[in-house]
Amino acid sequence: MRNCCIWIFIVLFFASCGQSYQEKQRLTKAEKARLLREDSLSLKVALLPTLDCLPVYIALDRHFFDTLGVDVHVRNMTAQMDCDTALARGRVEGAISDLFRTERLIRKGTPLTYVAATNTYWQLITNRTARIRRLGQLSDKMIAMTRYSATDYLAGLVIQKGNPKYDVYRIQINDVNVRLNMLLNNEMDAMMLTEPQATIARVHNHPVLFDSRDLKESFGVIAFRTKALNDSNRKAQLALFVKAYNMACDSINQLGYAKYADILKKYYRLDDRVIKALPKLTFPHAAAPLPKDMNIAKREL
Repeated sequence: MRNCCIWIFIVLFFASCGQSYQEKQRLTKAEKARLLREDSLSLKVALLPTLDCLPVYIALDRHFFDTLGVDVHVRNMTAQMDCDTALARGRVEGAISDLFRTERLIRKGTPLTYVAATNTYWQLITNRTARIRRLGQLSDKMIAMTRYSATDYLAGLVIQKGNPKYDVYRIQINDVNVRLNMLLNNEMDAMMLTEPQATIARVHNHPVLFDSRDLKESFGVIAFRTKALNDSNRKAQLALFVKAYNMACDSINQLGYAKYADILKKYYRLDDRVIKALPKLTFPHAAAPLPKDMNIAKREL
């Protein structure tokens, strides 16, 4: 009789454990379903670790979006190509990019709406060990860039302007962090960099031979899928996104980078030396890119 009671106790114990496990599994599945539902309803934006994304990161971390009542989920990426893929496949509603890539996406069948022209610019920075002091000395050298992008277009202008005696090789390095590390590790002769990667390169004494701001052309954009914005809820979300974005731009312009050192360290992994060396930039309110800049990108397709 005693043995029988022991066996009954053991069976009940394991049965209760089994129910507990099943209950946990059920709750886990329910939690996953809830998170997926929330994510699907949120406004999803693909960003790069580039300075033009700073207003979005500030609006996210300082709860500007939450205060205004819009749920924004950020997808952190390190290559424009990944942002493009996410846009084209509908995994995100919006992304940071440049006009050359977005116009190409439009041409390939993904209608986009431009929400903001950003303050992005690019510099041609050469490896200090290569001792390149003039554009004409790029002969037989490698320039890291991304195909079908502003960096591709600008690299072409640089080569044309320098008119080097021998070929210059444009090497596709999509990941912005990998590209920078190739310069820091002396694996590449030159490259097109935007901020803050350009500042990191300058801090390490790599010389600048070209700055796209001299062209008076602006190619950085934030673009959203037009199809997504046909939905009234998405359109309302975008209006609040833009409002929070503009608030963040005003805050940066007024307070400077030092106020947001924690965000620069969190999303960009910058140290105090680089943060202090960042160029003072004005972050404009969200507005569509200029037709002249769009026409340049379309002409290059």
